[in-house]
Amino acid sequence: MANPLCLMMPVLPGTNPIHIAAALQEYQQQINAALTKIGTVHFARFTLLDRSQANLLPNAKSAGPSDTLVIGVITEYDGNFNSYIEDFVAQLGQVFDALLQFVEGGKPLIPVANHVSAFEAFITANDAAQHAPNIGLYSAYPQTVQKILASVRS
Repeated sequence: MANPLCLMMPVLPGTNPIHIAAALQEYQQQINAALTKIGTVHFARFTLLDRSQANLLPNAKSAGPSDTLVIGVITEYDGNFNSYIEDFVAQLGQVFDALLQFVEGGKPLIPVANHVSAFEAFITANDAAQHAPNIGLYSAYPQTVQKILASVRS
């Protein structure tokens, strides 16, 4: 059964979104490979949001520093939360280290490999999926990622 993660990380005031976009672009292949290796992730995306925009989309015309950005990590995964985050640390620690430098309260967590419990607590505090009213998740199927992949291969 899939579980949701909707991590919303407020960005430090004055951060230029170009730096965040560059970090995400630099690590995209590593992110994809790591999520495949983890083997429990149904879907995942990193997204940049802007609280100053009614539709939350970053203003493409403004590439300067901002005080209203949020980095979102939105996933659906199999298994329990702590195991999932430990897999994230093992496979994507470097990516989170790169992103957390831009995040409010993120710098003391770097490197995440040395602060796993604190990183889990940070994620819990900033995971909208763990806070009412955002606790529901619809899934059209009950299979795990591994069962789906096995059925595709056979």
